[in-house]
Formats: sequence, structure tokens, C-alpha cells
Amino acid sequence: MDNVRGMKILSVNVARIGVLFTQSEQRHSIATAIHKTPARGSVMAEKSGMAGDEQANLALHGGANKAVYAYPSEHYPFWAEHRLRALRRGDPLPPGSMGENLTIQGLLEKDAWIGDRLAIGDAVLEITEPRSPCFKFGAKMGFAHAVKLMVQSGATGFYLKVVQPGEIRAGDTITLQPGPRKISIAQFNQRRHKAHQRELF
Repeated sequence: MDNVRGMKILSVNVARIGVLFTQSEQRHSIATAIHKTPARGSVMAEKSGMAGDEQANLALHGGANKAVYAYPSEHYPFWAEHRLRALRRGDPLPPGSMGENLTIQGLLEKDAWIGDRLAIGDAVLEITEPRSPCFKFGAKMGFAHAVKLMVQSGATGFYLKVVQPGEIRAGDTITLQPGPRKISIAQFNQRRHKAHQRELF
């Protein structure tokens, strides 16, 4: 088990389904639960996800293998910089701004392997796959090319399935339990990016 890098939970974030924006021409509202906000106290990690959290599109989010979404806080300055360039303003990015349930510290994509498990308090979560951002992420960030930028940069974060339910709160340490170590989230992202590049030719 590994916690030598000080891996921990900085924030636990949840949201109910709301409206991302409305397409005025068709008067069609786009539903989303991307607007995560930090929860107070502990939150139960259940097989279906974090208690009090919802997903608007279960085809892309949610389900056993995408029950919880974790995002490294180390990427936040990257997004703040690109938003400043695109929007010419420096709005703050509080925890949950990437739509993540768990804002984490000390575990980046290059060190996160599919099949690795994270022991957090009584909960055990298993890394399953990186995020594939959709147009809603671009709308959330305020500039459309944020979706492409996430894929190109590899700053995707990763999904987790809940192996053992338990309560999680900000400040909890993360203990990494190595899995088979066949492919990391970073390697998965690189393969996906190369595949997308080939599709252009």
C-alpha cells in the first residue's frame, strides 16, 4: 500500500440535476449535474455513486464503473490559465468545477492504473477509466475548445467504481492498493488521443 506522496481528499462534491443552458430557438433545456459543490461533513460512497449526487445522462456518466469521478487538484492552475486566455477574466475555480465528486491531491493520471484501488476511510474504490469529456464541459468552462484541450492534455481525471461502500470526507487520506498494473490512465489517454488523430486522416 502506498501513501508516501500524501494522497488525500481535498473536497467531496455533489449536485442535483439542473439546467446547463437553454437552446432558445427550440426552447429546449439541457439538463446536467456538472455543477458540483463541496458537501459538508462526510458523504456516503454507495455502489451507485455518492449520496446526494445525480447524473443527467446515464449513457455517459454513472453506472457501476462510473459511480464516482475523481479529479486531481494539481490540474486546476492549468484550467485557470486557459480560461483566463479564452475569457480574459480570472474567475475562481472552486472544488467541483470540473464536475468531479472527489477533488484529490497527490495522485495524477500517470500514477493511476486501471484496477488500482483507493482505500479512503472505510470505503474502497477501484479505478476504471479516464473521463471522456462532452460538450457540457466546454459550456461549464466557458469556451468550447476546453473539451479538445482536456483530451489533448491528458488532464482527464478518472472514474471509480465502489467496491466497498463507506463514508468519505474532505481531509481523508488515500491509500493506494496496486492492481494488475497493465495500463495507466495516462497511457489510456495517449492511445485514445492517437486514435482520434488517425481518424482525421
